[in-house]
Amino acid sequence: MGPAALSLLPMSDSPIAGLDRTQLLVLYHSLVVTRAAEERLEVLHKQGHVTGEVYSSLGQEAGAVGAAFALDRRTDGTGDFLAPTVRAAGALFLFGGELVDFFRQYMARATGPTGGKEASVHWVDFQKGIVGPVSPLGTMLEVMAGITLSFKVRGEPRVGIVFYGDAASSTGAWHEGLNFSAVQRCPLILMVEANQWMFSTATTMNTRVQSFTDKAAGYGIGSESVDGTDIVAVYEAVSRAAKRARAGEGTQMVELSYYRRLDYVQHDPQESVDPDELAMWEGRDPISLFERRVLEEGWAEEPELEEIRGRAEEDCRLAAEQAVSEPVPYGPEAVKGIYTDTVTPHPWTRTDEPDKRATSELKT
Repeated sequence: MGPAALSLLPMSDSPIAGLDRTQLLVLYHSLVVTRAAEERLEVLHKQGHVTGEVYSSLGQEAGAVGAAFALDRRTDGTGDFLAPTVRAAGALFLFGGELVDFFRQYMARATGPTGGKEASVHWVDFQKGIVGPVSPLGTMLEVMAGITLSFKVRGEPRVGIVFYGDAASSTGAWHEGLNFSAVQRCPLILMVEANQWMFSTATTMNTRVQSFTDKAAGYGIGSESVDGTDIVAVYEAVSRAAKRARAGEGTQMVELSYYRRLDYVQHDPQESVDPDELAMWEGRDPISLFERRVLEEGWAEEPELEEIRGRAEEDCRLAAEQAVSEPVPYGPEAVKGIYTDTVTPHPWTRTDEPDKRATSELKT
């Protein structure tokens, strides 16, 4: 869809959250490509191409997409940083993660970002600002606290965003990382995905607070709770949090209130879920809600949205087919960079020069 097509439809007099028509359609594409990629991944799993676990963000896409869209995303190593969870693929894509790499990772292909060493989205690309999650819950908050502290020390107006589910807020690492980040006033945004489940246990059995923002108050950080199915509300909340963090107000929390519509891993049965409750949240589908809004307010027409959906599905199909055709790693190659006797590059934090342009902008 080229620039000419974008200019044909009359726009509403009232912009949505200050976003123009092109930006709104980018948001829509990001939502549908996230769902299309995960649906394609489910097919690959059933075909036997994915032997590990598959995690779905069904019903949660607006949280990852809206949050990432509010940040400064660059590919030269000078932008904001993202630490996603396995249910934040939408944020990963917006930060420059390629569809084909998404499929390569889950199928442990040698051509993937980690060279086939693992079968999930745990990859790192410092140029794009991507810091893949590690498996022990809570620890990425500590990692991102360190990264964002480096931004503060260097005088760079950058922020880091880290996603976490309900269960992680009860781990020691989560609290230690949050306390350190709060005390050091790190420019960090903590996204709590309050999807009401931790594995097969309801969140009410994990914590007594009604909102995770109550925990934020205990650490003296700014916080806000938002409807996680409303992508515009998420975008606005994270924009406010990022502005405060860049201004030196320290760590911020944004709680995303929504529902995990599939089990912890996609192929497990949902025996503990109330069917009526699930049906209610299906009626709050974030893609359907955003479609309705842009159509009702005159920012798009149905044929446009249909074309975007079709393009997203085709892109995912082609990326998946490419990844399927590529090899798994040769045995000796798979262990490179694993053992301590292997020479590895110095960490980026010890070799990179501060961003001179960002530092000068901060001083002015």
